[in-house]
Amino acid sequence: MRNVTQDNITQAVIERLAQTPDPRLREVVTSLVQHLHAFAREVRLTEDEWFKGIQFLTAVGHKSDDKRQEFILLSDTLGLSMLTVAMNNDKPQGCTEATVFGPFHVEGAPRYEKGADIANGASGEPCLVRGRVRGLGGEPVAGATIEVWQADAKGKYDVQYEGLDHHRARGVLRTGPDGSFEFRTVLAEAYPIPTDGPVGDLLRATRRHPWRPAHLHFMIVADGYERLVTHVFRSGDDYLDSDAVFGVRESLVADWKRQADGSYLLEYDFVLNPATARTNKETAS
Repeated sequence: MRNVTQDNITQAVIERLAQTPDPRLREVVTSLVQHLHAFAREVRLTEDEWFKGIQFLTAVGHKSDDKRQEFILLSDTLGLSMLTVAMNNDKPQGCTEATVFGPFHVEGAPRYEKGADIANGASGEPCLVRGRVRGLGGEPVAGATIEVWQADAKGKYDVQYEGLDHHRARGVLRTGPDGSFEFRTVLAEAYPIPTDGPVGDLLRATRRHPWRPAHLHFMIVADGYERLVTHVFRSGDDYLDSDAVFGVRESLVADWKRQADGSYLLEYDFVLNPATARTNKETAS
């Protein structure tokens, strides 16, 4: 098409996409083009503004590496991560709710036996975490893989420390025959998400705080069940109602109980959704 104008350019782009072999890719990219063009028209986007937008996204890419994913951080702070989680994790009543993955999960975390200290030198008050993993019918889920990771008392994950040659407050465990798990770590504390990159610049420009309420990350995988990615949040935290990444769910808030020796105890059970549940629901519809 020649003589493309602001009135016909959207349709021209969509026509170019018509031969995309993958129907889902065609649907997604076509809708993306329509919404991007509608956005530009709605705000009367200037060339200078769009160039600054390109510079911002370029900076997000430059800030990302194998230890930090600035694009995940951007998605989290815009609420897009939690929106996709909510849309794709419509679980039956009684299942543990999912929440955002976060930018600090890493592959290859050390494996531990039940009761081990995964803190591995992380700063913070000592804490014992224990519970069970069950299926929706109440059955124990034996042999489930549990990945856990958290920030230390300084509000940093191990991968944020330059020169650290081992993982801290991060590990992989398996549930026992009765679905139980137990490990020692440090007390979860509230912390600010990283603000030394373009996402931090955006938060400051929009007068938003960067704080996340205290929490532990969990990812649980077991044969026959849907994968669960979630947090457990510490009750009483000042930021439960203003989490910078919109991840809090009331059902995920729990008490860290102070013990006589000054340490803390968290007890929390997880309920997994059978892997066939979503398939059956989609087939029925």
